[in-house]
Amino acid sequence: MNITASKLYNYLQCPHRVWRDVWGPKDEKIDEVNPFVQLLWDRGLQHEEKVISKLGKFLDLSKIGFDEAADKTIEAMKNGEELIYQGVLKGEGLMGIPDLIRRQDDGTYIPIDIKAGMGMEGASEEYGGKLKKHYAAQLCAYVELLKLNGFASENKGLIIDINEDEVEYKLDEKMGARTPRTWWEFYEEIKEEVGALIKNEKENLPANSGVCKLCPWCLSCKKWCVESDDLTNIFYLGRSKRDVINKELGVSTVKDISSLDIADIAAQKKANKKFLPGVGVKTIEKIVTRANIVANTKKPIIYEHLDLPEVSTELFFDIETDPTQNLVYLHGVYERKDGKERFVSFLSEDNSKEAEKKAWTDFWSYIRSLPKDDYAVYYYSPYEKTMYKKMHAAYSEVVSEDELEDFFAREKTIDLYSDIVYRHTDWPLGSYSIKEIAVYLGFKWRDESPSGALSIQWYNEYLENKDEKIMKRILEYNEDDCKAMMILKDYLVENNI
Repeated sequence: MNITASKLYNYLQCPHRVWRDVWGPKDEKIDEVNPFVQLLWDRGLQHEEKVISKLGKFLDLSKIGFDEAADKTIEAMKNGEELIYQGVLKGEGLMGIPDLIRRQDDGTYIPIDIKAGMGMEGASEEYGGKLKKHYAAQLCAYVELLKLNGFASENKGLIIDINEDEVEYKLDEKMGARTPRTWWEFYEEIKEEVGALIKNEKENLPANSGVCKLCPWCLSCKKWCVESDDLTNIFYLGRSKRDVINKELGVSTVKDISSLDIADIAAQKKANKKFLPGVGVKTIEKIVTRANIVANTKKPIIYEHLDLPEVSTELFFDIETDPTQNLVYLHGVYERKDGKERFVSFLSEDNSKEAEKKAWTDFWSYIRSLPKDDYAVYYYSPYEKTMYKKMHAAYSEVVSEDELEDFFAREKTIDLYSDIVYRHTDWPLGSYSIKEIAVYLGFKWRDESPSGALSIQWYNEYLENKDEKIMKRILEYNEDDCKAMMILKDYLVENNI
């Protein structure tokens, strides 16, 4: 079985995915494609078609079989073809299908991938960003295949991103100022790992992770983690720390780690600086505390008194966004005022910039209508703040930078996750998401499959057919997200020390 660019991508998303795709129990794999994943595929295909339509003349190999396309790709490059679409490259256990292969002035070829995302990680007007690992690994594979077949000499590739900009990936450069290895060395390392997993020469373990939700093995891996009492059932204990603890301490279950002797571990770390690499004593203390809550006490802890504001009006606030369109399509507020409750929504009726701007303008008109010092705002995680800063950059006339900063900086605007849950509480849960906590507290979403990713898919369905039942589903989902925050806030107040 060949190492492919898609296997490299899967490995970077989840190191266990590669092994499970080949050797995992097939009856536990979800056959149906997640609707949001399908939406991402569709968006990527639409972007690719848009880019391809502007290229002019090229050799299209997309409609023939792999073996024939592989032969024709080599033949085309030997004949000096300027541009090849969906060429197939093979060699030494590798296979890749770059979106484009372009001839350069010196007669060599460079691989190009078309991506429906930004070409660089964290790029902004002030900062150019850095190469994306999964883009770099895939381009490395294509370059190696071109070199094996005698058609490339430089370790270099290109990404055509969502803005249709060509972003150059120089793969011999270092990954970062503090990372001595190059992108090519990084690729060689993960290629070796992927090869060993495919051959079953190496096996790694599943883990509970944020990326699991969209994976077809999600339920299978979660089942393993629960049955094994795996350490990743502890909040904020990921795969890498789990593996270090398994190896260094010989501990593999939540129950066992809950009874570790922290003083003994601290002494060992003091005596041996290489012991438990990347896991400090304070981290172990927090892990043991959370493990004890999960395995033994099974009750939440509020560590100190929480001084939450007493006001006449409380707003529980949540937005819905579509990153595939760089769009904020819904601002939802569950308002509790003088004992009365209502849901207020500000919806982008379509995906135009005008509609997005209007919804945001209406939201701010609502906020300005509130009594200045007699309302509190609750949201969950920094995402809303981050997205609003981006919206200000696009629509600066709607709200000034000072007003936006003041809104989030005021003492009565509270990030329930960052300011309260993460800093001052612990829960007998593997995730501190609002959904996990609210369900634990007895709250139930009206939708059978509540999901921000699925909300994006529902919104795109609504854009296509304007079905009001779909819109009702979106609004109810957002309202329930907001109400879940109210349930959490009320629990914190009722159980405050």
